[in-house]
Amino acid sequence: MRYLSIILIGVPLLGTLSGCLGGSQAVSGNSVFVGTANNEAVWEQTVSMLHKYNFEIARENKLDGIIETDYKVGSGCLEPWHRESVGFKNRVESSLQSIRRRVLVSITPAEGGFFVNIEAFKELEDLPGIAANSAGGATFQDNRPLQRDLNLVVGQSTPSGWINKGRDPALEAEMLQYLNSHPIGQ
Repeated sequence: MRYLSIILIGVPLLGTLSGCLGGSQAVSGNSVFVGTANNEAVWEQTVSMLHKYNFEIARENKLDGIIETDYKVGSGCLEPWHRESVGFKNRVESSLQSIRRRVLVSITPAEGGFFVNIEAFKELEDLPGIAANSAGGATFQDNRPLQRDLNLVVGQSTPSGWINKGRDPALEAEMLQYLNSHPIGQ
């Protein structure tokens, strides 16, 4: 019984101490602590990580510590070189349905370093009806009785809608793992 209590108390304590002593980064939830005083290095490493996943930066503000990306269409099973669809389930989902993702990163100063918080949002395309994109079907609109306007209609007649699917924890975890496994210079 005595050895069991030593194991139950000692192993988590040892893991905590080794995390504090061994590395400069610790992962918690959807954020990672980076133990460096170099704000510029943390910022550049985070932007580099977003580019690795092929996200384009839509907005960045170093004073507020916010980086926001544009939407990126999810890659399917036949696009293994794209990395934003993490796992087989997400790849199949992106192959069968239009999915898009965007990432919001916040970098917050803390004692001894910075917290990098990553939120990845996923949306599912919702078409209101059949998209008439064939050459014959998309020439003129057929949902209005008689029009003298003979402008060509390219694509669908109504804009696409998007259904919010919430956060993408698999993408968040992989991005945090990338930041954790690539040390940031002092």
